[in-house]
Amino acid sequence: MKGYTKPLLLIFLVLIADQVLKTWVKTHMYLGQEFNILGKWFIVHFTENNGMAFGMEFGGEFGKLALTLFRIVAVAGIGYGLHYLVKHKYHRGLILNVALIFAGATGNIIDSVFYGKIYGYETWFHGRVVDMLYFPIAQGYFPAWLPIWGGDEFVFFRPVFNLADAAISVGVILILVFQKNYFKEDVKDEITVNSEMVED
Repeated sequence: MKGYTKPLLLIFLVLIADQVLKTWVKTHMYLGQEFNILGKWFIVHFTENNGMAFGMEFGGEFGKLALTLFRIVAVAGIGYGLHYLVKHKYHRGLILNVALIFAGATGNIIDSVFYGKIYGYETWFHGRVVDMLYFPIAQGYFPAWLPIWGGDEFVFFRPVFNLADAAISVGVILILVFQKNYFKEDVKDEITVNSEMVED
């Protein structure tokens, strides 16, 4: 069990926080309702999506089922990868970031698999993912001379998301930012092995 405590604790805390927030929003707000937390910059806005993270869609009933099954397979793969990283004592930061990704993906799977049945609007594996975090930090209009989007309204950051999405994004971003630190030991080991082979 050594080495698993922190990743498992992180996964547990993210899942609990994600599901508690989603359940509160689902049971205390109506679809489309919103209220401001920090003026117009941070808004809790209740929406649901049938598809991927940040409200992206993936076509129809079959597409929804296929996406849910794909998520389950992907999470199983991430879980195995996390076990491998812990077992082979990879960098602690890498392990925790993969744990974040695993927790986030699992959180959205819970919605997809169970929410439709729990809340009585769909069958198993066809639930909608609950989103509520909205940060329209900057709003305005594109210049009229700009091709395609000229004169259209823009909002940064437009997507409405949840804690699970945030956990996935943070995990991926931190892995990209700190990849040299996370994988430098493997590179050194590979160089050492190659040097020994050359000397032999």
